[in-house]
Amino acid sequence: MRILYLDLDSLRPDHLGCYGYRRNTSPNIDTLAGQATRFDNCYATDTPCLPSRSALWSGRCGFHTGVVNHGGVAAQPFIEGPDRGFRDLFDATGWMSALRRAGFKTVTVSPFGERHAAWHWYAGYNEIYNTGKGGMERADEITPPTLDWIKRNARNDNWFLHVNYWDPHTPYRTPAEFGNPFAGDPLPDWLTEDVWQSMWAGYGPHSPQEPHGFGGETFYQDYPRVPAQIDSIAAVKQWLDGYDVGVRYADEHIGQLLNALADEGVLNETIIIVSADHGENLGELNVWGDHQTADEITCRVPLIVRWPGLTDQPRVDRALHYHFDWAATLIEMAGGRVPDNWDGLPFTQAFRQGREAGRDYLVVSQNAWACQRSVRFDDYICLRTYHDGYKMLEPVMLFNLIDDPHEQQNLAEVRPDLVDTAMTMLTGWCHAMAATSQHQVDPMVTVLREGGSFHTRGQLPAYLAHLRATGRAHLADVLAARHADEL
Repeated sequence: MRILYLDLDSLRPDHLGCYGYRRNTSPNIDTLAGQATRFDNCYATDTPCLPSRSALWSGRCGFHTGVVNHGGVAAQPFIEGPDRGFRDLFDATGWMSALRRAGFKTVTVSPFGERHAAWHWYAGYNEIYNTGKGGMERADEITPPTLDWIKRNARNDNWFLHVNYWDPHTPYRTPAEFGNPFAGDPLPDWLTEDVWQSMWAGYGPHSPQEPHGFGGETFYQDYPRVPAQIDSIAAVKQWLDGYDVGVRYADEHIGQLLNALADEGVLNETIIIVSADHGENLGELNVWGDHQTADEITCRVPLIVRWPGLTDQPRVDRALHYHFDWAATLIEMAGGRVPDNWDGLPFTQAFRQGREAGRDYLVVSQNAWACQRSVRFDDYICLRTYHDGYKMLEPVMLFNLIDDPHEQQNLAEVRPDLVDTAMTMLTGWCHAMAATSQHQVDPMVTVLREGGSFHTRGQLPAYLAHLRATGRAHLADVLAARHADEL
């Protein structure tokens, strides 16, 4: 058995053709999807990057690993204490270790561990190829070492190769000579002039007037695919095109990997998985080019599984799954055993039989740019915000994802019955997590007591001054009133 896991940072599923996107961003991925199971409702438990991959690779949510932030105490795994064995849990019970026990050689081509000082994430790998630029790599810097590995190893049996592309992540840095395949394509229908105007009049890190942070940043000048501000509908298109070009550039390099496997005669024998660590808000909740919320757009990830002989007829799985539910399923499909401490639940028999078998609801979390937990159930997502990260977020928000996929109409006031349902689910989840935790701490509480999420902590005074200097004193007053205890 050979497994290629393609991990595209910041890839939102609805910008892939196989998920219904009108732009031709993903011809190679779409071809794979034509021979695969496409999962429509797969979610990262904890976002963004460091919490997400820590959860997936350990099989445990951030409540249990302790990793929910990008800095501070909750960016490190819980200390396991005096009962820690010769190896820690990330090694003893992690995803890669489980695959190794099942007889697999595990390999990664990725700078992720160094980017986030996520040394625990390396646990269980036989081979590690750190491309060395901390996630600023373009696809043309990830593909060569991957092709070299394929040439040397593809014909061997029982390997798992993780390849991490970063091109959809800001700053958009696809080489100029690649051009813009979407120059003549219109914007999605929901991104109208009126919608942009309302966003421009708002506030928050990565909103249109400060899309690179909190305002005053200059690094973007080295990246001509992003505008200084999203100050017109033309700038909206430039920003969106930059993202989509990054997706298309990564897709073309995926094509090179597929061709290499074909040249080695093993493409039709290789299981290929396409997924991501999180999605990317492109205007939703007035966040541009970042992953700052526990909403549908940040937490939903693509999952495409091409399994020769099993998924030759394409199908869509619409059940609710966490990302590590698939990891648990893969362990069993590979002949291994899911460790007892996993939060991930396998759906192996259902996958083999082409059935749907998911969860009744999901709880997803964000603690790096805001402090939120959200409940995904039926057609809805309900967001509970504990710290807004200085964005225009209400304490409770409810969205109908069928009628309102870009989260423009908060239904919390008109559907209190659904909010009550969601909060009951959230309470039950919190109780279950606490009852099964080996530690006495909810790591989100740690983040709140440290002063909030890593990327926004300490930013309020300077941001209030920036808002007042840019003609938004009334918004500065609103934000200051919300956070009077921090001033």
